[in-house]
Amino acid sequence: MSATASPSAASAPVSVLGLGMMGTALAAAFLNAGHPVTVWNRSPARTGPLVAQGALPADTPRDAVAASPLVVLCLLTNDNVDALFTALGDSVAGKTLVNLTNGTPEQARTLSARAEKFGARYVDGGIMAVPQMIAGPEAYVFYSGDEEAYETHRPTLAVLGGTKWTGGDPGLAALYDLGLLTGMYGMFTGVMQALALVRTENVGAEEYAELLVPWITAMLGGVPEIARAVDSGKHLTDVSSLAVSHAAFPNFLSTFEAQGVSTELFEPLQVLLDRAIEEGYAADGMSRLVEMLTR
Repeated sequence: MSATASPSAASAPVSVLGLGMMGTALAAAFLNAGHPVTVWNRSPARTGPLVAQGALPADTPRDAVAASPLVVLCLLTNDNVDALFTALGDSVAGKTLVNLTNGTPEQARTLSARAEKFGARYVDGGIMAVPQMIAGPEAYVFYSGDEEAYETHRPTLAVLGGTKWTGGDPGLAALYDLGLLTGMYGMFTGVMQALALVRTENVGAEEYAELLVPWITAMLGGVPEIARAVDSGKHLTDVSSLAVSHAAFPNFLSTFEAQGVSTELFEPLQVLLDRAIEEGYAADGMSRLVEMLTR
């Protein structure tokens, strides 16, 4: 049971719709915390392991919704959630729907409006964890939408990990989620390019990772400074200017080509650096690129 959950919250029933790897992990976490859990999946066979742990199987989505005041959705896409809303109709009236399906801010806003039309309360969520991390100390979930519904069910939701409220706009949880994932994919893009490069000279990837991890970790220490520059609009730097990056960047692309490594991941940054210099931002730091990307 979550340290923040009261005994009454620990006995609150929950329905989980969608039992992929993440949905199964969510349902198992609720079960392990002592909640009565009803589960539904389009392929009924997936309910078996959870039923063996004490979950109640629902024959239909409507049956699952009827079983609990709190309904957690974790489907493959928000298109699937939208189709499910059509099937459920006003059977969701009076329920709190917490949608933990990965999606876009605009999808979350559309689904929130549909849920409200059917008489339900809607909370959107962005899970910052892989299934194996759920209910562990490092897992947390962004939430946005109906704040009263969120606060009512927060002790139950806290079973899954930390709870981070982002605001009443239903799209904010997805925005925060995709923002962090953008940083992650950007990092892994660089990692993949680096490993592809060194392997052309038979340098072991595992060996090189011992150098790569502490280097990336050290560079991440500069993120707060970049963020301060973005918020203040003061982009001049005495550390490493865009002029320096622009001068150095062709070395990356020419080396990739010479070593037989694709340049397609890095070419867009060359285009952006070229534009930064053309527009007179040579003395600015990398923070200037944020404004160039968002205008």
